[in-house]
Amino acid sequence: MSNEGAIAMPDQFVEGIDVSSNQGAVDWATVAAAGISFAIARATLGGHDTDSQFAANRVEAGNAGLFHGAYHFFWPLTPWQDQADNFLKAVGASQSGDLPPAVDLEEAFPKNDPGHDVWNDVPSDQRLAMIQGWLQAVQDGLGMTPMIYTRQNFIENLLGEDVQQLVNYPLWIAHYEVEQPSIPAAWGAWKYWQYTESGNLPGVNGNVDRDKFNGSVEDLGLLAKK
Repeated sequence: MSNEGAIAMPDQFVEGIDVSSNQGAVDWATVAAAGISFAIARATLGGHDTDSQFAANRVEAGNAGLFHGAYHFFWPLTPWQDQADNFLKAVGASQSGDLPPAVDLEEAFPKNDPGHDVWNDVPSDQRLAMIQGWLQAVQDGLGMTPMIYTRQNFIENLLGEDVQQLVNYPLWIAHYEVEQPSIPAAWGAWKYWQYTESGNLPGVNGNVDRDKFNGSVEDLGLLAKK
C-alpha cells in the first residue's frame, strides 16, 4: 500500500479525502483543521443500497467548511436507470458547496463470489451505453457534469476504444505509490487523483483514501454549487 511520506507532489494541488461507511463517524472539524479542503462521500451502491453515513458526512463536512461531493458505486448487473434513480434520490437537490457527482467504475465482486468480477458477465458492446445512461441521467437531474472515478488499466480493458466516448467527463484517477498517476490515453489530464487508500488523518478512524485536486482552492470553488 502507499506510503504517503514517499510521495513528492507539487504544492499547488489541494488535499481531500473520500469516505464511506467503512470509516464510520468522521470528525469533520478535525479533518478540516488538518488541512483538508474537500471530501467526496459514497452515497449509493447499485440500484437499491444507500451508504448509511452519507447524509451525516454531507451535512457535517459542509458545516466544517469543506467542499463536498457524492459518488455512486456502479453495479453492472443492475439496470442503470435504477442506479441513477437511487443516486438522485439519495442526493436530492444540489446544495451549496456540492462538487460534481461521480460514478465509481471498478471491479464489482459479489459477496458470495469474491473472485468473480461481474463486469465480465456484461457483453462488451453493452457496457458503454450503461455508463453513458447513468452519466446523462445524473447530469440532467443535478445540472452538474459528473466525473468518472477509475483506474487506467481497468477502464481501458473494460471499454477498449469506446473509452473515447467518455473524455468529456472529468477524470478522477486512482493510482498508488507513484509520483504522478498514469491516466487513460483518451484523457489529456486528471481532475482528481486518489493517491493512496491507506492514508491516516486526524478525525478519521483507520485508513482513509486521500486525494488531490488538480488546481487551486479557488479553482475548486468554481466547480462547486453556489
